[in-house]
Amino acid sequence: MTERVVVYQDRSFRTEFKAGDPNDEESNEVENVISLHNLTPYGMLLASLGTCTAIVVNSYARNHDIPLKGITVDASFGRVFAEDCDDCDEENEYDEIIQESTHFEGDLDEAQLKRLHRVVKACSVRRLLENGIRVESA
Repeated sequence: MTERVVVYQDRSFRTEFKAGDPNDEESNEVENVISLHNLTPYGMLLASLGTCTAIVVNSYARNHDIPLKGITVDASFGRVFAEDCDDCDEENEYDEIIQESTHFEGDLDEAQLKRLHRVVKACSVRRLLENGIRVESA
């Protein structure tokens, strides 16, 4: 299972979402998302990660006079059966992986690009995903 969402945000924080068809793993195409309700729960998670990343980077660039015109965050979620589970009785062990790439638009020098790539890691949604969070049901 693979899902992909691409988030573009300009310097005015206008945000566009594109997503791939989660039922067509052969296609690499993404199409405009008219309503976020059309995304699967995994797609919404990817959209949250991409939007958080874009907002953090855009805010940083604005506050530090970096001429960022826009940012694109391309995130995909894949579930891969764990190879080390060859001897498992049940096939419900998976490696769950989110891959994220960012592309910056604007007249940016190498130092600015390096700073922005560091800021990408400051997204709170990313930190939640990397560190985990306990969910308690009432």
